[in-house]
Amino acid sequence: MIGLGLAALIAVLVLLRQSVVLVVALAVAYIHAFMARKGSVEFLIQDVWYAIDREVLLSVPLFILAGMLMARGTIAAQTVRIMKAIASPMPGGLGIATVLALSVFGAVAGTSAVTMIAIGTIMYPSLLASGYSKRYCLGLLCCGGTLGIILPPSLLMVIYGITTEVSITSLFTAGWGPGLLLSLALCLYTVVLYRHQPTKAFDWVELFASLREGFAAMLMPVILLGGIYSGYFTVTESAAVSVVYAFVVEALVYRELSWRKLVDISLETIKMLGALMPLIAIASSLNNILDLEGVPQAIVQSMQQFISSPVTLLVIVNLLLLIAGALMDESSAILILAPLLAPLGKAYGFDPVHFGMIVIVNLQIGYVAPPVALNLIVAMVTFKEPFGFICRSVIPFVLIMLAVLVVTCAWPQLSLFLLK
Repeated sequence: MIGLGLAALIAVLVLLRQSVVLVVALAVAYIHAFMARKGSVEFLIQDVWYAIDREVLLSVPLFILAGMLMARGTIAAQTVRIMKAIASPMPGGLGIATVLALSVFGAVAGTSAVTMIAIGTIMYPSLLASGYSKRYCLGLLCCGGTLGIILPPSLLMVIYGITTEVSITSLFTAGWGPGLLLSLALCLYTVVLYRHQPTKAFDWVELFASLREGFAAMLMPVILLGGIYSGYFTVTESAAVSVVYAFVVEALVYRELSWRKLVDISLETIKMLGALMPLIAIASSLNNILDLEGVPQAIVQSMQQFISSPVTLLVIVNLLLLIAGALMDESSAILILAPLLAPLGKAYGFDPVHFGMIVIVNLQIGYVAPPVALNLIVAMVTFKEPFGFICRSVIPFVLIMLAVLVVTCAWPQLSLFLLK
């Protein structure tokens, strides 16, 4: 009866279209009060406090703020200009330049929608004017924007590391393999699709001019990632450095950051945090009570009775994550599922970092998988196109992403070779 009460509570809240934060909060309070032998509502309050009283959590708002500063400023435009100069002589050069710009910007922004908006608003009109089909442009920008999720520093990797206590720096390092593979696959698809597109002669003058003007912008990933991997910065310190550097470059170098724009960016960041931080705190309380009750260990023992092969487990985990990514926000999916799945992966012999990348790459696809599909919704608003048309546009790109997922699962060294 108690379990039915929990199911009924969640069902009513969902039918009333309440926020994920409220649904999770009330569900966790119900578990503490009525289902857990070692829980109480007082523990929920304590857990929420302990969850947010961690230094590494400071990196979450800082990475979001840095991404917003770059997206609303000139760093994205300077990145695009450099990539255009590099890729213009290639078949499908403008499409390749878009992939490269998404990769470079995603490697410092850390979020998917921000990456897509920053590069997409610049490249979408240029691609259409150059003869690229609308379907290709929308599919590329929606799926290419997810490179901000698997190329470091990634906000989802930070959340996964906090939730499962896997090294965030190791996750950042592991993301390069799948991230670069997806970038290469998108470039190859572009070349095949637009191999007969007219090309331009390589312009050394434009390349040097773009590098000179964009030097400050391109220096950011060098400072940020170099500091993390050299050990000079912790993840939190690197997030703080990225905010300071983005502010200095936009306000003092390019002089594109007004006080009004800064206020707007700060308000947008606060709105995002208002949804994300309570969810992290409440999910942490749920994880604590599940751990006290021995739920992860019980799940591992139960699964081992029915699943003897790691391959079978991998298939089940992938299907579960793909469905979860399509039906709920990716941050929520990590906070709820990762503490339960990570012990399973460890029990079946998967490296914790490799298993983390499997989770991240799966949920990356969720950004373009309806019905939730955050990138598709953002693209619908940004590019003023029907949702159904955008859904059809991403189909070939989703197939490419699924192929990268298969390689990531089957070849652990793709994620781990830089960690050896």
